[in-house]
Amino acid sequence: MMNRPLSAVGRIAPLIRAGLIAGVVIAGLAYPLAAMAGYGIKAGSDALQSMPEELSVAPAAQTTYVYANDGKTLLTTFYEEHRKPTDLADMSPYLTQAIVASEDTRFYEHHGVDPKGVARAFVANQQAGGVSQGASTLTMQYVRMALRDGAKTPKQAIEATEQTTARKLREMRLAIEVEKRHSKQEILERYLNGAYFGHRAYGVYAASQVFFSKSPGKLTLTEAALLAGLVKAPSAYDPAVHDQRAATERRNYVIDQMLKMGVITAEQATSAKKAKIKLKLSTPPNDCISVPERLNDWGYFCDYFRSWWLEQPAFGIDPPEREETLRRGGFKVITSLDPRIQRSALTHVLDKEQRKSKYAHGEVLIRPGTGQITAMAVNRTYSLDQSDNGKHTDRAKRREGLKGNYPNTVNPLLGGGDMAGYQAGSTFKVFTLLAALDSGLPLSTSFNAPPVFRSKYITSPGPSACGRHWCPKNSSKSMSGRQTMWSGFGKSVNTYFVWLEQKIGSEKAVKMAERLGLKWRTDIDRKMAAPDRAGGWGSFTLGVSDATPVEMANVFATLAAQGRYCEPLPVRAINGPDGKPAAYKGVPVAKPRCHQAVKREVALAATDAARCVTGYGAAKGECGGWETSPMVHAVLQRPVAGKSGTTDSNKTAWFCGFTPQLAAAAFVADPDNPDDLVGSGRSTMSKFTVAETLKDALKGLPKAKFTEPPASVIGKKSGQHKKNRWDRD
Repeated sequence: MMNRPLSAVGRIAPLIRAGLIAGVVIAGLAYPLAAMAGYGIKAGSDALQSMPEELSVAPAAQTTYVYANDGKTLLTTFYEEHRKPTDLADMSPYLTQAIVASEDTRFYEHHGVDPKGVARAFVANQQAGGVSQGASTLTMQYVRMALRDGAKTPKQAIEATEQTTARKLREMRLAIEVEKRHSKQEILERYLNGAYFGHRAYGVYAASQVFFSKSPGKLTLTEAALLAGLVKAPSAYDPAVHDQRAATERRNYVIDQMLKMGVITAEQATSAKKAKIKLKLSTPPNDCISVPERLNDWGYFCDYFRSWWLEQPAFGIDPPEREETLRRGGFKVITSLDPRIQRSALTHVLDKEQRKSKYAHGEVLIRPGTGQITAMAVNRTYSLDQSDNGKHTDRAKRREGLKGNYPNTVNPLLGGGDMAGYQAGSTFKVFTLLAALDSGLPLSTSFNAPPVFRSKYITSPGPSACGRHWCPKNSSKSMSGRQTMWSGFGKSVNTYFVWLEQKIGSEKAVKMAERLGLKWRTDIDRKMAAPDRAGGWGSFTLGVSDATPVEMANVFATLAAQGRYCEPLPVRAINGPDGKPAAYKGVPVAKPRCHQAVKREVALAATDAARCVTGYGAAKGECGGWETSPMVHAVLQRPVAGKSGTTDSNKTAWFCGFTPQLAAAAFVADPDNPDDLVGSGRSTMSKFTVAETLKDALKGLPKAKFTEPPASVIGKKSGQHKKNRWDRD
């Protein structure tokens, strides 16, 4: 019997089975078979054999999730491609069935390349005179995704998706190898976690969130069919557009395919096709500007966290690489932000200064011994929209047409980024106090403080000059007279502390500030803090330098921790996609970074002096009969210490307070114009804010007591100390 001529399918199938595929241009490419006739079967076979056998799969970009300290309340997410890997077992069975029905009905029959599908597509395209069918299996599509996602250069990205025979051959070769190394279920899971569904949603978890606001395990038949239909052309079949006809037709095609495969019944198919598309769209937050509106005040903490991340060498060699790691690394970040304390801080801040005020009033709280920031609140709205903001308070900038940064701004008003901060006034006396104690002077160091003190420091002509010398004065006559460190600190006596600074050398006070984490961010501060100038910076003790609320809260947290300094830390835990803690040189990145910055006995002595400020009273010395901030203990009713601070003419007003369990710093200032005076009427605002927030934060906790300083740092007493009435707290 004569052999009949083979059909086109009959001619090509044996070649495919033999691996001699290069003489055939797979359907889905834009080239007809005839164009490759000269390529040659042998050449094609050689080319195929020379292809790499192993697919190098780069980790896919994953979304980083950032939570409050409870590990449940979502702050925001960071991503380039919104994606979260999901196990196949956690996906709706309808979804896995729908994607196979939509993209590769013979998925469970072939071994990576489908000879029948290739032949069928070739014939159809020959008859159509163009591309009418594709022949890429799910495995081949997965290979293409992996090559695209693993591209390290633009050239590699193009090669992964370009319409060429070489690309298709590589896909086929790698698909065959992938099938040898992985089960069908593993391949399907990888495919579903990598496929693009539109709206920046990569993988089924993101797609389920974006289109239906649910997890992939809860998708219905109609929802699963809709998502499966999107993979072919996400924009063309986008159901979120006004006209849903294309999306509906595509969904119904998938349902018909599922029926043909026998995975659903005719009754299910009919019912599903009649259903209208019902979406519950959501846009996953991305970056700090997307913090939920009800938690808008958390934006400033989020911004601090992001700035902190960009400084961590664990996440890359430079800030751009660290940013990429944040947006692609798939981390779970549990921050140190305590929602309860944050609410309290914001409440007390807004009670005293509303968002529409040109004056910023903010507060930061830190947990001693950890450096963990528990709250960052300020009377501003975290927003880029400044269209309705008030007038700029700097006349020069107002003439340029600039608006003020109130009520809306994303400027880091509390710390982080490149913001210098604000002059912190007499809170800086703590550095002189510590430096003097560290130099061996006891708390009882006595000086008859005059109303005006002629210092050795040279200055330019001005209100505080006595000829060529700087002559600071006290703010009231009641500050004059014999003072010790207890009374001098409690009353904030300028002339006592300039004398004390002069006695030890101002460079030691500057160095102490650096030991406790202060950084010099303005040109004048860097110039004056330089080793060759610090010894002449007499005004340092009166707080003429800028500092941020985060820095100052942490200074007093160090005293609360008995001299143990911990870097300000916005996180409690950072775990990678594998669930393991992110680490640098073997140490978890989120682990508190602490060291003994000040001798324990020095910190205990400074704390005893700081008790005089709040009305709580010192354990070992006399506070001098009155103090600057008695309302703090009156409100808190538990052991508390701290320091108030105002600058010349009340440009700023600060208070830093601490208990053994928590430290806080609050301020009032005009961030747009440092010369805009806040006025004496705001001088107590920060004191009450700190006291009220600490009271709320510590409610229900034991009234922890401060450890008394040893005799070695007390010195000769000027008189018998009377035990204060609060020692029983």
